[in-house]
Amino acid sequence: MLALINALGPVFLVLLLGLLLKRLTFPAAEFWPQLERLVYFFLFPAMLVSRLAVADFADLDVDRVLLAVFLLLSLMTLLVWLLKRWISRDGAEFTSVFQGALRFNTYVALASSAELFGSLGLALAAVIMALMIPLLNLLCVLMFAVYAGDRRLSITATLKTLASNPLILACLLGLLLNVSGIGLPGWSQPTLEILARAALPLGLLAVGVALNLNALRSAGGPLIFSSLLKLLLMPLLAMALSQLLGLNSQAQAVLVLFAAMPTATSAYILSRQLGGDAPLMAAVITAQTLVAMLTLPLMLYFNQLWFS
Repeated sequence: MLALINALGPVFLVLLLGLLLKRLTFPAAEFWPQLERLVYFFLFPAMLVSRLAVADFADLDVDRVLLAVFLLLSLMTLLVWLLKRWISRDGAEFTSVFQGALRFNTYVALASSAELFGSLGLALAAVIMALMIPLLNLLCVLMFAVYAGDRRLSITATLKTLASNPLILACLLGLLLNVSGIGLPGWSQPTLEILARAALPLGLLAVGVALNLNALRSAGGPLIFSSLLKLLLMPLLAMALSQLLGLNSQAQAVLVLFAAMPTATSAYILSRQLGGDAPLMAAVITAQTLVAMLTLPLMLYFNQLWFS
């Protein structure tokens, strides 16, 4: 347990430093959106390519990992939908609960994977993301189309958005370089390694800046339901599925890590654009990110006990 806390502690301290810098308005409010764009469109993709292109997948059962991801998201979607009448009062509120219960914070997930499991953990994380990101986006857009306001996103627009997602493209490029045997020749690998080292700390600072403590004042039952589903139930379900499918300890640990992640900060943008309950979404993001500092090491520790 202490080892988990020591590994995850610095991750969350950097995140809180971002929150502090936001309150100090340093370096400037307009700086942070540009930094997040740099991280999302350039530094994170560089990191994913650098890890996937040279990763050794010989000991990884990728098929079963992807099956576990698919079953996890499918079962969580079904459960949240069945609980709709008890965990939300209207359609817009339900979309925020749904996003909070299923989505994950990419920056925190990758930083935690790197700290806990090194290069192999990052490679596993990238494989999980390659399925999780497009599937989650499709599920969330579907929920908005059914339950939110008048604004709709067509299937064509959704597919175009997914096809241009820099994280998905980076995963595909890294895997292609790996499978083809090209790898990262010449100076490409050390160059990408330098960029990769900048991605995680800057990404965590951006997460901290995105937190909105004022939004917590108006939150209530839906926030609690969403957080219980995401931070407790989803990782427990991930453990059960991992055992059922016979995943090895490393794959199970990374899957549980993703399942126990707080929801994505980008969920607020989607909620605002497609007629969801944006204030509730902001509260869910902030509350889950702060509470995950406690629940994430607890879930990972429980997973160690379960697997042993």
